[in-house]
Amino acid sequence: MGDYRGLNVRRDRGGCCPPMDLMRSEAMQLVRIIVPVESAHLTLSYLGDLGLFQFKDLNADKSPFQRTYANQIKRCGEMARKLRLFKEQMAKAGISHSEMAMTQTRIDFDEMEIKLGELEAELIEVNSNNEKLQRSYNELLEYMLVLKKAGEFFYSAQSSATAQQREIDARQTGDGSLDSPLLLEQEMLTDPSKQVKLGFVSGLVPKEKAMAFERILFRATRGNMYLRQAAVDDPVIDPISREKIAKNVFVVFYSGERAKTKILKICEAFGANRYPFTDDIGKQMQMISEVSGKITELKTTIDLGTLHRDNILKNISYQFEQWNNLVRTEKAIYHTLNMLSLDVTKKCLVAEGWSPVFATSQIQDALQRATYDSNSQVGSIFQVLHTKESPPTYFQTNKFTSAFQEIVDAYGIAKYQEANPGVYTIITFPFLFAVMFGDWGHGMCLLLATLMLIFREKKLSSQKLGDIMEMMFGGRYVILMMALFSIYTGLIYNEFFSVPFEMFGQSAYACRDPSCRDATTEGLVKVREAYQFGVDPKWHGSRSELPFLNSLKMKMSILLGVAQMNLGIILSYFNAKFFSNSINTWYQFIPQLIFLNSLFGYLSLLIIVKWCTGSQADLYHVMIYMFLSPTDDLGENQLFPGQKTLQLVLLFLALVSVPWMLFPKPILLKKQHNERHQGQSYTMLHNTEESLEIEEDHDSHDHEEFEFSEVFVHQLIHTIEFVLGAVSNTASYLRLWALSLAHSELSSVFYEKVLLLAWGFNNIAILIIGIVVFVCATIGVLLVMETLSAFLHALRLHWVEFQNKFYEGDGYKFAPFAFALLADEED
Repeated sequence: MGDYRGLNVRRDRGGCCPPMDLMRSEAMQLVRIIVPVESAHLTLSYLGDLGLFQFKDLNADKSPFQRTYANQIKRCGEMARKLRLFKEQMAKAGISHSEMAMTQTRIDFDEMEIKLGELEAELIEVNSNNEKLQRSYNELLEYMLVLKKAGEFFYSAQSSATAQQREIDARQTGDGSLDSPLLLEQEMLTDPSKQVKLGFVSGLVPKEKAMAFERILFRATRGNMYLRQAAVDDPVIDPISREKIAKNVFVVFYSGERAKTKILKICEAFGANRYPFTDDIGKQMQMISEVSGKITELKTTIDLGTLHRDNILKNISYQFEQWNNLVRTEKAIYHTLNMLSLDVTKKCLVAEGWSPVFATSQIQDALQRATYDSNSQVGSIFQVLHTKESPPTYFQTNKFTSAFQEIVDAYGIAKYQEANPGVYTIITFPFLFAVMFGDWGHGMCLLLATLMLIFREKKLSSQKLGDIMEMMFGGRYVILMMALFSIYTGLIYNEFFSVPFEMFGQSAYACRDPSCRDATTEGLVKVREAYQFGVDPKWHGSRSELPFLNSLKMKMSILLGVAQMNLGIILSYFNAKFFSNSINTWYQFIPQLIFLNSLFGYLSLLIIVKWCTGSQADLYHVMIYMFLSPTDDLGENQLFPGQKTLQLVLLFLALVSVPWMLFPKPILLKKQHNERHQGQSYTMLHNTEESLEIEEDHDSHDHEEFEFSEVFVHQLIHTIEFVLGAVSNTASYLRLWALSLAHSELSSVFYEKVLLLAWGFNNIAILIIGIVVFVCATIGVLLVMETLSAFLHALRLHWVEFQNKFYEGDGYKFAPFAFALLADEED
């Protein structure tokens, strides 16, 4: 690979910032910077603000933990964790940090670390206390529900027991009968000491588990229990899970300690919260009063704690962005410092990296300012290195050109200073899209949607958008150009939602007599000059519309395709000229240009001649028999004198250009390689250490083995690919015709079979339904699906048919150390 310093001289321009030039990437240089340790941090801070220097990792053999500033990065990571905690807490509390005013005071990094630690400890303590209080508060709320519901159970049970006792007493005063209780029952009722004492457990159980809870209790106690449940009206917050759950209050009556043990284990298994309860009504009222008081106190305490926490978070929110930016930049600085190598004296750091040539003075100014501001006794050294390593690719783009450049970069990053397809993509991409999408009504819909994004771009750029919306917003200027070109091609096709208009004068055709009211060419005669711009409106709806438009669009697609492929081949010449590669000029550019134009350039010429002369010649027949029977007479298919001779010459040139592409280039490359190494065999010996270092550094580049077989096979593949690709790529451009026809026919179907059909019923309801269906079909199919389809096909034509003629795309992107890029990387 050649020395890239020679290329830098050609692009050297005066001034601090050159004008935007997308044709070739910016001239780059490999730079070594030697920085004193005391000013290293400030130097990188200024270079990060500048954002025009890409550092190389000089410590690639070391692990992250073995590097010089590993501890500082660990500190920054811990501070970033604390800031993420604050951000989560502010989000939960509904406090926005982006809308708060930031205080632009200078913050010391060490002081901020201490402050963040104190705030984290305070916030964790407040949250911990708040959680404990909230749990107690939720438990008391559940306890209050148990006291009220269980109290109702006991009150109703005691009321029914009192009524039963009165009934028994009334029976005892009368005569004994068969209905009177037995002596044992009577004795038990009258003697409380002989009554069986039942225990009970009360609490709340989730409503969805209530039925299973009851069945397990019944089976575990073998039916020796009595369960009462009552649903709570509103869901309650569970003290443990802190989620709103619908629950039932339950009271389980049992007899014996074994039954109690089983019931307690079942309650624990079902997540039932148990609360103490007494059957004494007086004590019940006292407990309700106490619990109510505690709930009020806890509510007040929780509110005060929440207010205190919100005050802490509000104070944090005022400086959150500033803290976050500082931590982010400090981490980036120390991460970059770890890429620098420490010299043997451990007093200087050595950095190497790439920078644009135009940024040299800006970088040197930043180094001088850092030396002055850090009070360093020794200044930084800026040294430009000579290298054969391929530099990164850097294009200066703005918000309009960046989206088009991204389309090219998605295929592959341009090799250093090769011709950039992005320049032409700005025009050709939306134009080819519009050829497939041509309808000025649909184009205006796209334009209105895009203008809304452009007019609100300041507001939308600061918001978090969804994935699809983010892509649309990023490509808003691409969509704008697509919409404008769609309006242009729509006017040429004379289609407004498939309806033609006489916008540029009257039609050239008129009815011969009143009987030709049906829209057919039969009975139509040409009464005036041709329609001034675009397709004559009389063609729409005629019997000849489809054959005419098919022929027009198919031939137009071939012309556009051949023109764009020729542009790609011409750009390969400018690449060869720029890199001083005469072999590519003579043995790649010229034969490729001859081969393509001998076949499809000639076809394009025939199309234009046929249009101009109005000939009825069959171009399919001409092209096929140009290969099968080149010496036969053309007969009625002859378009101009000397056509047969021209065809023989072009066919001969096409056949000659194939070996022209295949054989000379590998042979000449082998010859160049031998001459270069033969000259190097007799060079003088060098004794200096610097010369030895250079020789070791570039030995792998200068003495690579030249495998003639590999080069020849590669050239053979390239030749076959171009010859076959010339045919397949030209055929691929017929997608312009196919998609344009599909879009036009779909639009026509929706208009005639939906809108006009609904209009013909003379019914308001049917008309409204028809309009709704037409609008939905237009938006969903024509403005969304068809837009996406045409976009992808235009993308394919640029990536495959256009860029493979000249674009290598094997470079790598310039990735400078820039603080402005940190926010995007974090998102």
